Amino acid sequence: MKFISWNVNGLRACAGKGFAEIFDSLDADFFCLQETKMQAGQLDLEFLGYQSYWNYADKKGYSGTAIYTRHTPLSVNYGIGIDEHDHEGRVITLEMEDFYLVTCYTPNSQSADVKGELPKRLPYRMEWEDAFRAYLIDLDKKKPVIVCGDLNVAHEEIDLKNPKTNRMNAGFTDQEREKMTELLSNGFVDSFRYLYPEEVTYSWWSYRMGARAKNIGWRIDYFIVSERLKDSIKEATIHTDIMGSDHCPVGLVLA
Repeated sequence: MKFISWNVNGLRACAGKGFAEIFDSLDADFFCLQETKMQAGQLDLEFLGYQSYWNYADKKGYSGTAIYTRHTPLSVNYGIGIDEHDHEGRVITLEMEDFYLVTCYTPNSQSADVKGELPKRLPYRMEWEDAFRAYLIDLDKKKPVIVCGDLNVAHEEIDLKNPKTNRMNAGFTDQEREKMTELLSNGFVDSFRYLYPEEVTYSWWSYRMGARAKNIGWRIDYFIVSERLKDSIKEATIHTDIMGSDHCPVGLVLA
């Protein structure tokens, strides 16, 4: 079974950059999107053989997630059940017969207002991390979980080009990295790093300074699975050749 996840950084813009052709070429059972930046009715983008589910942010042109699936879910849940966290369209959960699929666009902790200070949204990010981890652990008690998306953190130094100069910047604070470690310590596995412990591959590049051409990037897009699924991981991919966003798609194949 094949899964794809992609932060499209605005689906309407990405649709004008070959999204439909990319979607067809990747031929996934489940295709998860983050940062759709859409409201209902703004784009008619359906694919033969797929159902789609959308979670829109209250704020127009902001955040948002979606899942296209060839397989009918038993149930669909939007958000994590906590009002404080459920107005930005960040999470969709499909309950399937044998697993839960969760797509997530984790809040960015944002740059500090003053150089040398902590990212300004880091306190909220810490609250989010604890709530989201608890949500996943609760799902995992019922059946295995596959969680994917832009999780807005480079976990280890291998996961970004310039770890020393970025330490304590948004996405590479000690606090955010520790929250990822805590999630993985609670029965979850980073599928790409499980298969490729030493490989240096990025999934996001800044639009500034020609970063993508120079491969000055970060790996912040993930497929994380319940520990008991790790022996079913056949492949974990990062499609660095696919354009259309400042992120590239990442993939997972389970036996």
